[in-house]
Amino acid sequence: MSGERLYDDLIVSRETIDRLNAYVALLHKWSPRINLVSKFTLDDAWERHVLDSAQMLPILPAGTAHVVDLGSGAGFPGLVLAILTATSDEPFSVTLVESDRRKGLFLREVIRATDARAEVVTQRAETLAISADVVTARGFAALDRLLGMAAPIIGETGVAIVHKGARYESELTDAARNWHMEVEQHKSRTDPAAAILKIGGLRRRQDAI
Repeated sequence: MSGERLYDDLIVSRETIDRLNAYVALLHKWSPRINLVSKFTLDDAWERHVLDSAQMLPILPAGTAHVVDLGSGAGFPGLVLAILTATSDEPFSVTLVESDRRKGLFLREVIRATDARAEVVTQRAETLAISADVVTARGFAALDRLLGMAAPIIGETGVAIVHKGARYESELTDAARNWHMEVEQHKSRTDPAAAILKIGGLRRRQDAI
């Protein structure tokens, strides 16, 4: 990957590109040992994972100060977002939530190597006692369950920004049975069947089971 333009509306510094390249190099080094990402996507990690995560940055609300990334795994999207803003005038902090201790070690190594403004919390997302402006997630849980974990973190004033695959419309229908929410849909730039969902005004329905 060369140059500074990731998308038309997302231009980053050469230093940021170098940090992302360091991240991808560590992903290649560690993934065969602890199965961070599928071996079928590892060779195309820039497109399948880095760019897929980076497209979420322009969707974050202005003035975001703290992002909680649920089920971080190999760090997508949370760690990519932290690296992208590390040298900006308004960086935000990212809390990476990952219950697997080996993956947590990997995340800490990437943070050290890239000087990302992030921390790792090695516990289950359901047990968190933390607040933030934004919750992010990618391939973590069904939307209804994910919103149940996000709601205590963001309340009614924050937003959840989640990457969902081809079944996102049915997941929205299922979640709407239990949640009042305001939804913006953004088509994925890396997968035409997928979408980025920006969900705010989150309140559990009183008649929800």
